[in-house]
Amino acid sequence: MTCGAAASLTITLNALVNGGDEVITFAPYFPEYKVFAEHAGAKLVVVQSEEKTFQIDIDRLKVALSPRTKAVIINSPNNPSGVVYSEQTIKNLCAALEEHSVKTGNPVYLISDEPYRELVFGGVKVPYIMNYYLRSIVCYSYSKSLSLPGERIGYVAVNNKMPEYQDVYAGVCGAGRALGFVCAPALFQKLVEKVYDKTSDISVYKRNRDMLCGALESYGYTVVKPDGAFYAFVKALEDDAKAFAERAKKYELLLVAGNDFGCKGYVRISYCVSPETIEKSLSSFKALAESYK
Repeated sequence: MTCGAAASLTITLNALVNGGDEVITFAPYFPEYKVFAEHAGAKLVVVQSEEKTFQIDIDRLKVALSPRTKAVIINSPNNPSGVVYSEQTIKNLCAALEEHSVKTGNPVYLISDEPYRELVFGGVKVPYIMNYYLRSIVCYSYSKSLSLPGERIGYVAVNNKMPEYQDVYAGVCGAGRALGFVCAPALFQKLVEKVYDKTSDISVYKRNRDMLCGALESYGYTVVKPDGAFYAFVKALEDDAKAFAERAKKYELLLVAGNDFGCKGYVRISYCVSPETIEKSLSSFKALAESYK
């Protein structure tokens, strides 16, 4: 048990990587991956995802893989796009990592960052990575599924089918101790034991998603289809997403430029607010779009 997914990722990377190693992730990605990887002594290598679908681009991944690649981080459902990686994407990813590991003789670990696992809509399934790849580690947080922002409680799960499972598990435990993540709060450990199979009311997120994305598309915005999480990734109405986000402030809209997620030309909109807030914002999004005509 850990103090949320950030602690899980920090511990895991410090257990796995050495100075000079590389860790691959896919844009758009959570910006703190770079901080976590560099703190552990590794270099973060960012691979651009497929255009439009934002699934993993396997050809680009194969180019990025090197003898120094120690780990790959995936995040599905994704922050900031809300995209869920399909089963075929996961199978292709795992096949590429297996092929590279055999070719180089250096095993590559697959780290799945999963704070949004349960926040999916329309019956979409999130492939469980341990069913597809032996050298896999899951970093989880309950803060999103239970709507407990700031109350960090999660875990690291090491696949016990990997050949060096005992060594990796011992390394994760040792890294947690060395970094000061000695124990997750006992109170929250007792809490999640009672509600581990529960979620917040996902129907509210779905309602917000449908209302926001439907309206944005009707106003002329291009929206990446979000099958999970509570973010909409929207193409900016000008080349400079930062300038677009600044212009949006004039309409009392706070957007995050995709530059911060390694993906220029897009902005992230968070819809984990009340439906009334979404409804009231629509006229501002419409006015913002009309200001570009």
